[in-house]
Amino acid sequence: MKAKGDQMQIPHRSFRFKFTLPLFVTAGVLMPLTSLISTLSSHRGLRQPATALALVLVVGIPPGPALAEVAAVATRISAQAGLVKAPLAGQAFRQALAEAAADDEALSTFYRGHDYAPLWTSALDAGRREAFFRALDHAADHALPVARYEVDGLREAFASVTSERARGRLEVRMSRLLLRYVADLQTGILTPAKVDPGIVREVPLRDRLAQITTFSVSDPSRFFRSVVPDAPQYGQLMKERLDLLQVIGRGGWGPEVAAQKLQPGDSGPAVIALRDRLVAMGYLRRTASAGFDGAMQKAVQLFQIDHGLAADGIAGEGTIAEVNVAPDARLASVVVAMERLRWLNGLDLGKRHIWVNLPDFTARIVDDGKVTFETVTVIGMDQGDRRSPEFSDEMELMVVNPTWSVPRSITVKEYLPLLKKNPNAAGHLKIVDRKGRAVNRGAVDFSQYTERNFPYSMSQPPSDGNALGKVKFLFPNKWNIYLHDTPSKSLFDREVRAFSHGCIRVGRPFDLAYALLAPQTDDPEGLFQKYLKSGAETPVRLETPVPVHIVYFTAWPNARGRMEYRRDVYGRDRHILEALIAAGVEPERVRG
Repeated sequence: MKAKGDQMQIPHRSFRFKFTLPLFVTAGVLMPLTSLISTLSSHRGLRQPATALALVLVVGIPPGPALAEVAAVATRISAQAGLVKAPLAGQAFRQALAEAAADDEALSTFYRGHDYAPLWTSALDAGRREAFFRALDHAADHALPVARYEVDGLREAFASVTSERARGRLEVRMSRLLLRYVADLQTGILTPAKVDPGIVREVPLRDRLAQITTFSVSDPSRFFRSVVPDAPQYGQLMKERLDLLQVIGRGGWGPEVAAQKLQPGDSGPAVIALRDRLVAMGYLRRTASAGFDGAMQKAVQLFQIDHGLAADGIAGEGTIAEVNVAPDARLASVVVAMERLRWLNGLDLGKRHIWVNLPDFTARIVDDGKVTFETVTVIGMDQGDRRSPEFSDEMELMVVNPTWSVPRSITVKEYLPLLKKNPNAAGHLKIVDRKGRAVNRGAVDFSQYTERNFPYSMSQPPSDGNALGKVKFLFPNKWNIYLHDTPSKSLFDREVRAFSHGCIRVGRPFDLAYALLAPQTDDPEGLFQKYLKSGAETPVRLETPVPVHIVYFTAWPNARGRMEYRRDVYGRDRHILEALIAAGVEPERVRG
């Protein structure tokens, strides 16, 4: 092999290659062909420069190869030799990298453990870079804060690297953004409790060192696919988001319906507006008539079912209000739901679990992904600390014929003022001292006590009028939240059912008990009824605890693939949306 000036001639069997010695330009990192050959030659199995060069020539690197072609070279040589690793880093690069990563324990540990070898900035890292930039280019599809990932700035940084120290700093910058992007996508942008104190959910965060280590040994494209939440509902929410953006781009679903009530037999402009919106939303065929006929009534019923309304087929005030909700408001619900689902990503819901969706006012048992039991619920009222919190726990037992131990907050805020006026008030409740001894109401001057120093507790023994009804379902937690029966059955007939002090009242408590006992007895109904008829307070432990997830989704896909929407009863979605926008999510794409 002979070299003359910048010309190189390479003998190869019966013919010769002749070309200008190229510089391998890979996103701003310059690597002469001679350096690449030297690097390859340093690996076991590629000791001879001629062998290394032959491999380079075999895979066909042309002068001035594109970034993708260099990535292909690295991939092919890796496949053929199985030994390609990152080039040895210079001292200036290593020092700059160590300094830049010093304040990040995960990155510092990772690079130190890998002898400060580059993950992003060598000529052989093009595949990783391309895969990361492709992922970042699609960050908006997940309603993530695109600006925080500095995509354009990163590309410019690669194009303008002029020193090894700058390359070391860029190396760490890429890794920081990798971990940030992956965390945002896997477990959410926000910290739930900082957005709303009622969202006490613990997000299953990932170990950052494990994340970057896994990435370093993975196929990059496959890695980025793996960090997308795998719940099927997430993909459905993404699709709904894109569909809504298209609807918004076309100008929406048409004029709002200007009426308070429409029913079969009606006609006129308001009915036409209702028809047009139902057609635009996919509930009615475009050939529908201009009158409120049977087809429109059926469409209204389907709409009502999808929006948690009484499915009577009459477009009353509540139904028309929901029909008139703009697509950008629905888009906001979807974007918030995507963030909420990221908070749950990685959480083992359980092969069998209980799913309590607060704004849906339902509790469901889910077995192997299928709903096997459902009941309506009443949730906490929209006032102060009475709003039901969001969290996950495990149901361990039920109590048949329960005693209601009145929570301290209810005792001092609601009953103490009554006792001050009349010591015999709330006579259905028992008052006891700290030793559990019954208190003679007539012998106590309740006026001397305040919320802070009231020394007694109150409880209600098992009875037909017990506030907890005939059974309660416990999953011990510091918020003292549980599911229970109630003697106030009429509240289940309301569309919006936020009336409790925070606990979840269930409309079919006995059936829920039977379903929970079924795995541990051949006669769940008979067993439960035996305990019930005894009249005695009876704890019944579940042999296998059942995970309980109290969630809050105002947008959620149903089994038919349609998106269901609910009212934001506590205003939590609004707070999350505001926080997402503050974090950098593009407001024009999510604002409701």
